[in-house]
Amino acid sequence: MAFVSAERPKRSHHSQRPLRLAALAAVLAFAGIGGAAPLQAQETVKIGFIGPLSGGNAQQGIAARNGFQLAIDQANAAGGLPFKIEPVILDDAANPQTGVAAALKLTNDPKVVAATGHWNSGVALATIPVFSRANVPFVVWGAISPKITEKNNPMVSRVVTTLVNTNAPLAKWAVGNIGKRIAIVSDTSDYGAANLANFKKFFEADGGTIVAAESAPVGTTDFRALLTKIKGENPDAIYFGGVVAEAGLVRQQMVQLGMNQPMIGVDGFYDPEFLKIAGSAANGTISGIAKEVGNAKLDAMTAAYQAANFAEPVGSYTKNAYDAANIIIEALKTAGIKDKAAIAKAIRGIEFDGAMGHTSFDENGQTKREVVLELREVKDGAWTTRQ
Repeated sequence: MAFVSAERPKRSHHSQRPLRLAALAAVLAFAGIGGAAPLQAQETVKIGFIGPLSGGNAQQGIAARNGFQLAIDQANAAGGLPFKIEPVILDDAANPQTGVAAALKLTNDPKVVAATGHWNSGVALATIPVFSRANVPFVVWGAISPKITEKNNPMVSRVVTTLVNTNAPLAKWAVGNIGKRIAIVSDTSDYGAANLANFKKFFEADGGTIVAAESAPVGTTDFRALLTKIKGENPDAIYFGGVVAEAGLVRQQMVQLGMNQPMIGVDGFYDPEFLKIAGSAANGTISGIAKEVGNAKLDAMTAAYQAANFAEPVGSYTKNAYDAANIIIEALKTAGIKDKAAIAKAIRGIEFDGAMGHTSFDENGQTKREVVLELREVKDGAWTTRQ
């Protein structure tokens, strides 16, 4: 299992000058030149990040990693902290086993005071017991299974809303605007199973009928037999409860089979990579996502991100990991770096205004932010806002 380090932001030669001057000042101070006293070594603490940096979901993890890296870089550059922060960035490859190995690597390092992680719910559910046993505070930046915060685990908090918050309004919208007969296709992961169960529950409560519900393992590439069965039911739409790679293939194969109904779902496949996989078949796909509410902190993050010259553009989860890292840093300012239980308590009690808006946590560590549903539809090969 390979652990992947962060790609540092590209810097111009001008940005190196302050670093060279600081290094020179440190040398002069250490030598006693000019009467300066020797500098005390600043204590270093580590904050961990885990996400999919390889494989089919890497674009999500890399965008989040960059947001995390930006927050750490800004905190170190701003000064005023009684410690220096060293980021430890590891790959979970969207795989629970790889994620657990990464979590063990972090929790076995005594300098790691907290961590943030995971886009995939199945990986988060596998690693949370590791962080809990080690008493290392853990902030989830992307995984949205309700199970993650169903129990009050004092070490775990989550900055992103759950799939319940997006499936409920999407189901209501679908009944009124798409049709009352929908078929469900999902993967068999915790994320997929939770999407299937929640969309079905809300859709039926709003007066709709699920005419078929089929599941396939993550990694499935041929959905044609499954879709052929569903085609006979002539549903008004297909709801897909999974993520990018499988979603693209399902949509592509729907069109190959002459199924011209819309495909709908929540934000698991709202990504440019979906467009590449599905190709021209992507048109007509609708994703219900949590509406991004603009604010000054988000604008500032975006400007700083662009100035840092990351190789990748800002992604959907950049702000999540950016805020998660900053929430941890704020907790360290309050609780110090020695008592991890105190750090976790400070995270839970925070009132934080960041790129995502205002974040605070309920008694289970779940963000209290409400979701306003926004619909994105693929038209002419691009994700557009559906009016």
